[in-house]
Amino acid sequence: MTAVMTASIQGYCDPEFAAVREVFEANFRERGERGAAVAVFRDGVQRVDLWGGWADKAQTRPWAQDTIVCMMSVGKGMAALCLWMLADRGVLDMDRPVAHYWPEFAGGGKAAITVRTLITGKAGLLFADSAPDGAGLDWEAMIHAYEQQVPEWEPGTDHGYHSFSAGYLLGELVRRIDGRRLERFFDEEVAQPFGVDYGYGTRGAPDTRVADIIPNPDSHTFVQTRDRTTKLGRAWKQRPPSDDPYNDAAYREGVMPSSNGHGNARSVAKVYAALACGGTLDGVRLVSPPTIDAMRNQSWFGTCAMTDRVFRYGHGFFLNEPNMSPMGSNPGSFGHPGAGGALGFADPENRISFGYSPSFMCAGGGLGERCAALSAAVYA
Repeated sequence: MTAVMTASIQGYCDPEFAAVREVFEANFRERGERGAAVAVFRDGVQRVDLWGGWADKAQTRPWAQDTIVCMMSVGKGMAALCLWMLADRGVLDMDRPVAHYWPEFAGGGKAAITVRTLITGKAGLLFADSAPDGAGLDWEAMIHAYEQQVPEWEPGTDHGYHSFSAGYLLGELVRRIDGRRLERFFDEEVAQPFGVDYGYGTRGAPDTRVADIIPNPDSHTFVQTRDRTTKLGRAWKQRPPSDDPYNDAAYREGVMPSSNGHGNARSVAKVYAALACGGTLDGVRLVSPPTIDAMRNQSWFGTCAMTDRVFRYGHGFFLNEPNMSPMGSNPGSFGHPGAGGALGFADPENRISFGYSPSFMCAGGGLGERCAALSAAVYA
C-alpha cells in the first residue's frame, strides 16, 4: 500500500515495548495509516504513549498529544462497565428482569428478559423499528421505541451483537438504577477520577482538537449501515442523516453511546489498566476482581445473528479471538472494538492494557491489519 504523507511520530515508548513503536511506524509506511495514537499500560504504569500523522482529512493539522477521535463502539464497553459498577456495588442484580428496574421495558413481551440476557446480546433487541428515521440523538424517542420493540427471537435462545441498541439499553438501565444519565455517570465515576479524556460526544472540545474520521469504502460496517436492505442498515436507520456522519457537528456534540464515544488511546488504555490490575488503579476503584471475572465470562462463541460474523463474547465485552477481536496472546483478555479498528482491552493475567485510536477506518469486518499488528507487538 502506498504510504501517505505523515507528520512525525511523537511520545514515549519503553524499550521493553520497542516492537510497538516499530509497528506503529510501519503502519504509516506500509498500511495506510493517516493519523492515530497507541498506548500500553503494564502493572498500572503507562509504558507506551505514541501519536502521529494528521488529524484532518486534508493533512494540514498534525495529530497532537491531546487529539481525540471518535472510537465508535468502544463506547459500548464503557457503558457495560458502568452497569457492572452498579452490580459490584450491590444495587443491580444481573439475574433480575430488566423490567424490575425499568417497568416500561416489559412491553412487546419482554417482561422476563433479565439484565444478564440483555448484556450478553441474547435479548434479540437489535432494532427500534417504531423510532423515526434519524432519531438517534433523541434519547426519549429511542427509549420509547425499545420499550415497544418485540424481540427478534425468543430471548436467550440465540445471540447477536446489539450494534446500535446496546448503548441505549445499557445506558437507560444505568439511569433507571442510579438516576444519572449514562454520560454523566461515566464522567463523574470514571473519567474524572482517573483523569482521562474520554466520554460520549466531544464534550465541548474545539474542532481543532478533534480528528476527522476517514471512512473506508471497503469497511463492511460502513457499507452495511448505509444500506437499508441489510440487518445493520435496519438497525442504524435512526442515525441522523448526513453525507459525513462521523464528522457531523450534531453527531459529535450529541450522545449516541453505541457509536460516538470520543477520546484517545491513552485514556481508554488507562481505564482498562484498572481492569487489568484487579479493578483499582491509583487508589480509584471501579470493580472487584470477582466482577472482572464475571465481565469476561464467555457467554457465546459463534455466528452473530446481526452481522453473520463469528464473535467470542462475554458479558458486555468481546473476548480475545484472533480473527475478529485480536487482543494479544492471552485468551482471557477482554475489551471492546470500534468500527474501523479502534480498540481497548485488558489482560488481567499479564496486567497489561492497550488502547488504539485511528482516524482512517480499516477494511473488512474486523479490526484490520493495523490494529492486529499493534496488539501482537505488545507481546513480541
